[in-house]
Amino acid sequence: MSRGEQQYTLRVLERVRDVAGAAWDGLLGDDSSPFVEHAWLDCLEEAGCTGAEAGWLPAHLTLWRGEALVAAAPAYVKGNSEGEFVFDWSWAEAAHRMGLRYYPKIVVAVPFTPATGDRVLVAPGEDRATMTRLVATAAREWAQRLGASGVHGLFLREAEADAWESAGYMRRDGFQYHWFREGAETFDDYLARFSSKQRNQVKRELRRVEEAGIRVEPLDPSRIDETAAKQLHVFYASTVDKFTWGRMYLNQRFFLLLAERFRDRLAPIVARPAPGAAPVAAAFNVAGKRRLYGRYWGATVEVPYLHFAVCYYEGVRWCIERRLDAFEPGAGGEHKRARGFVPTLTRSAHWLADGRMRQALAPFLARERARVQDLLTEP
Repeated sequence: MSRGEQQYTLRVLERVRDVAGAAWDGLLGDDSSPFVEHAWLDCLEEAGCTGAEAGWLPAHLTLWRGEALVAAAPAYVKGNSEGEFVFDWSWAEAAHRMGLRYYPKIVVAVPFTPATGDRVLVAPGEDRATMTRLVATAAREWAQRLGASGVHGLFLREAEADAWESAGYMRRDGFQYHWFREGAETFDDYLARFSSKQRNQVKRELRRVEEAGIRVEPLDPSRIDETAAKQLHVFYASTVDKFTWGRMYLNQRFFLLLAERFRDRLAPIVARPAPGAAPVAAAFNVAGKRRLYGRYWGATVEVPYLHFAVCYYEGVRWCIERRLDAFEPGAGGEHKRARGFVPTLTRSAHWLADGRMRQALAPFLARERARVQDLLTEP
C-alpha cells in the first residue's frame, strides 16, 4: 500500500514474538495501557490462553516502511464472540437469518480485557491519525482476502475512534464506571466528594471489614512469587466458578508467567485475617503509568463489604498515594456509582463486509449511541 510517495507493507504476525519485544514496545506511548505491551500479549500466547482452540487466533497487524516498524495492532481471528465485552451476539444471529456467515471475524483488541487504550501503536515521529487510518484500511482489505465478515476495533480512545470512523468504520458507544483522582491528595479528599450519608456508608462498610478481623493491603510486586501467583489464580478461578456466565479464559500458567515477566506492572490488593497469614481474598490489578486497572477478584470467605474494600476502596487509596490519574475497575456494576465511580464513555469501531449488514446496523448503532448519551448526562 502507499500514501503519497511513501510505501508501506502490511505483515500479519502469527505470534507477537515474531517481532522483537523492544521493537513492539518502542511504539508505546507514555499513556499506553500495560495490556498492549509485548510481554502481556506474549504471556497470553505462551500460556495457551489465546490460540486456535481458544477462539482467539493471533493475527497481529504490523505496518512497515521498508524494514522499519511504524505501526502495530494486537489483532485476532475470532471464531466466536467470547471474551470481547463489546457484545455482538445479536449481530451474529442477524447474519445467520440473512444467510450470511458471521465467523470468522477480525478483532483488534486485547483478549478478555475491557480496558480502553490505544489499539494502533505508532512509532515516534509518525502521524498517529494517519497511521491509524492506514492500519484500519489495511485490516479491511486483509479481512476481505481472508473471507472474514468484518473488522472490529474495541475499547478505543476518542481520537483513535475518530480515525477508525474516517476509515469507513461505524462507531459504537458504551460505558463503564471509572474513578478520577482530580487532585485528591488523601483518602479523606476522596470521602469529601460524597454527601454526609454516603460518606458514613463508606466508613461503615470499611469498619465492618475491620471488625471481621480482615486487613486489606496492597501486595508489593517483589512479593509476587510462584506461590502468590498460584493464589491469585485460585481467587480468579473461584469467581468464575460461582457464576454460570463465567468463562475460564486464563489458566494458572498465565499467572505464573506474569509473575516472572510482568511483575513490576502488577498491583494486587489482598485481604488477610492476620498479618503474614495467607490471603482470603484478592483483587488482581494491573498498573499503567497513569491509571490502575482492576481485572479479577475472588474470595474464599464471605464477609460483608469485603468486595468493595478490596476491589474499590483500597484501589482508590492506591491511586491517590501514587498520584495516578484514574482507576478503571472493569466492566459492569451500577453499585460502583455509589462509591465514587462515574459513567464514562467507551468506544468501538466496526466494519462489516456485507452492505446489507452495514445498512441494518447503522440505525441500531445511532439509537444505542443516543441511549448511552442520555445515561451519561442524567443526574
